[in-house]
Amino acid sequence: MGLFDRLKQGLQKTKDLLRSDIRDLFRDGQILDDEQLRQLEGKLLKTDMGVVASTAVIDQLREEHGGRTVDVEAIFETVKDALKEQLAGAGEEQPDWDNDDPIAPLSLADEGLSVILVAGVNGVGKTTSIAKLAHLLIASGRRLVLVAGDTFRAAAVEQLTMWSERLGCEIVTGAPGSDPASVAYNGCERAIETGADCLVVDTAGRLQTDRNLMQELEKIHRVIASKVPGAPHESLLVLDATTGQNGISQARNFTEIVDCSGIVLAKLDGTARGGIVVPIRQQMDLPVKYVGVGEGVEDLEPFDADWFVEALFEAGE
Repeated sequence: MGLFDRLKQGLQKTKDLLRSDIRDLFRDGQILDDEQLRQLEGKLLKTDMGVVASTAVIDQLREEHGGRTVDVEAIFETVKDALKEQLAGAGEEQPDWDNDDPIAPLSLADEGLSVILVAGVNGVGKTTSIAKLAHLLIASGRRLVLVAGDTFRAAAVEQLTMWSERLGCEIVTGAPGSDPASVAYNGCERAIETGADCLVVDTAGRLQTDRNLMQELEKIHRVIASKVPGAPHESLLVLDATTGQNGISQARNFTEIVDCSGIVLAKLDGTARGGIVVPIRQQMDLPVKYVGVGEGVEDLEPFDADWFVEALFEAGE
């Protein structure tokens, strides 16, 4: 299955809600009125698209189709165009990378070791997302070392160790409760020693209001930067699509602490609220670099605004 097909499959739940609702609301030959638009706005909000984006879509539909005979396919095209505009114009510009290169979204070092720091609160799918990212890097020919920096959760270390064994890459761990920064430092040393291309560092996932976590992440940053010039080259924040709008407020402080460079939106296949991508782009002022569209290790796709919107409406067609 190709990248676009996997993305369509992963968005099936959101598509089922959104496309079927539009077909239920509008019929060819009817006159498009404000009551239909009001109902559609409610449907858009159910996908967690947010008020700003939903209003923009409705305003564009009213301008182009209000008071006119309904053409359902033309309405779909207008909705897609409006969503693409919202994604393109939201916050920091969403980069346009090569969809045929799964690691194109990553800003890696031109030479030497690249360090990728991954953060996110507990339960968002961080460890699984790291495994998927590691799979992409290994498949691209990179030699990889993982760092189990969440030393206060034995289960996190065990899970990441299991993934390292499955993927065939090395992992650096520390004693339970040990200083995560020291484990990250050891990981840098090991990666340099073995000539690895990439080091992916897992971090603790406690709530962003935890002062100790803030200090811990800042220390990891300092230690990595002192050992590897320009590191971390990527600081990725993993968000859970199923938490909807709550995920945005949950992530704001994390973004400041980790100085995030991009977002990985996990579990997009597990929710009908895939519209959350839009307010994440608008409110976080960060590019969405990857979306998780399934439970398999290959189910991590580079995010592309146009692909996303097209898949949202073409899934299952």
